Amino acid sequence: MNDKIKDYDIIVIGGGTSGTMAAIAAGRSGASVLLVEKNGFLGGVMTGAGVGPMMTFHAGNEQVIQGIMGEMTERLIQDGYSPGHIDDSTGFTYSVTPFDAEGMKRVEEEMVIEAGCDILYHTMLASVEVQEKKIQSVTLCNKHGLSKYKSKVYIDATGDADLSAWAGVPFSKGRHGDGAMQPVSLMLRMDHVDIEEVKKYVTKHPEEFPRLNGNTNQVVKANRLSIAGFHKQFSESKDKGLLSTDREDVLLFETNTPGEVIFNTTRILSCDGTDPISLSKAEIEGRRQAKELADFAVKSLPGFSKARVVQTGPSIGVRGSRQIVGIYTLTGQDLMDGKKFDDTITIGGYPIDIHSPSGEGTEVIKMPWGHQYHIPYRCLINGNIDNLITVGRCISADFEAQAAIRVSPIIGAVGEAGGTAAGMMIQDKRKSVLEVDTIELRRVLKENGMYV
Repeated sequence: MNDKIKDYDIIVIGGGTSGTMAAIAAGRSGASVLLVEKNGFLGGVMTGAGVGPMMTFHAGNEQVIQGIMGEMTERLIQDGYSPGHIDDSTGFTYSVTPFDAEGMKRVEEEMVIEAGCDILYHTMLASVEVQEKKIQSVTLCNKHGLSKYKSKVYIDATGDADLSAWAGVPFSKGRHGDGAMQPVSLMLRMDHVDIEEVKKYVTKHPEEFPRLNGNTNQVVKANRLSIAGFHKQFSESKDKGLLSTDREDVLLFETNTPGEVIFNTTRILSCDGTDPISLSKAEIEGRRQAKELADFAVKSLPGFSKARVVQTGPSIGVRGSRQIVGIYTLTGQDLMDGKKFDDTITIGGYPIDIHSPSGEGTEVIKMPWGHQYHIPYRCLINGNIDNLITVGRCISADFEAQAAIRVSPIIGAVGEAGGTAAGMMIQDKRKSVLEVDTIELRRVLKENGMYV
C-alpha cells in the first residue's frame, strides 16, 4: 500500500450522473474535491451502460429538474449533442431528452474540471476506515495498487451504496417481504433504421402500441421517436422460440443521431447488482438476449431490414440494489400523496415504474397530470456516520418510491443537493451532516437555479 495519504475537503465515490452533479456543486462551493470513478469517463449508466434517453425533467408542463442538470443539457444542445426536451411519444411520461453519449462524456468532464475538481479514473473503492461515527479514510484501488485518501466529508455516489454499506450504514434490498429486485437490462443500439417506415406502421396498427391509447399524432410529429409495442411480432417470435426474454413488448428510443435507436428490451431476472458473480452471469445472458433481439428486429420489425448493431451495453444496467436506511425513508405513498417536506431538496414527476422481478409485466402507477412529489434531504443522510452523504438511486426510499426516483434527471438533482450540502459543511465547519441548515440549503439551491 502507498503510505502517503492524500487529503481533500470532499471525496465523491462514483462518477455517474449523481456523483458528477455532486462533485460540480461541491467544487463550485470552493471546497477541494476529488471525484473517483471506476471507468475512464463520467456519466454512469448513460455513457457506460448505453441507457437513454434522460426522462423526465418535467411534471406536466413544468420543468422541475433544473440547476446543473439543466446547465448540462443546455451545453449538450449548444454543441449539437441533444435536441433538448421533447414529448415522450411512447405516451408513458411527459418528456424525454435524447443525447449523444460521447458528447455527454466530454461535457460532464469539462464541467467537473471547470468547477476545480480533481478526477481519478480507473479507480474503485477497496475499503473504508470508520472511527467514532466518522469515516476516517477510504482505501482506493487502481493501477498504483492500494492508496489511502481522506477528507472531511464523503459522498457515496456508487449507485449500490457501497461506501455507505461498508461504513456500517444499515440498508435494505429489493421489495419488502421477499427482497426481490427489479430485473437488469443490457441495452442494444442499432443504426440505419428507417424511422419513417416505423412511424407509418404505428399509424396503421395503433392496437399494437397500447400506451398511445390510439393517439398516433405524437408519433408522427416526434422529433426523435420513442415507442413501446410491436406486440404482434414480439409475441409471435416468442411463441416460435426465437426470443426468450421475459419481456412483454419492444421498447426503443431514437438517440440524438437520426436513424439510430436504443432498445431497452432485454430482461435478466434474479440479478444482484452487488454480487460480482451475479453481475457476470447477467452480462453474458444480456448479450445472448441482445443477439436474439437484433436478429428479430432485422427480420421482423418494419424499418429495420437494413439495421445493424452498433453496440451492446457496454455494461449491464442495474435498476436497484441496496437502499440506505436514512433519517427518513421516502415511500411510494409519499409520492402519490405529493407529501411536502420542510427539507425538500428536489422535486420529481416520473411515474412509479416497476419492472416485474418475476417475469413479464411492468407495474406502472401514474399520477395525475402535472403531479409533483418531493424528496427530502433526510433521505440522503443517516444516523450512523456523521460525515457521509449518500446520493443517487440508493438513497433512503422504499421499493415503490425508488422505482420512480431512480431516473437520471432526478438522481442528478439529488446529487447537486448532496454536493451543495457537503460544500456548506466545509464552509460552515459543521461536524455532522445532521447540522446542515436545511433552510439555508434550500435557499442556496434555489439561488443556484434548482426547482425546490
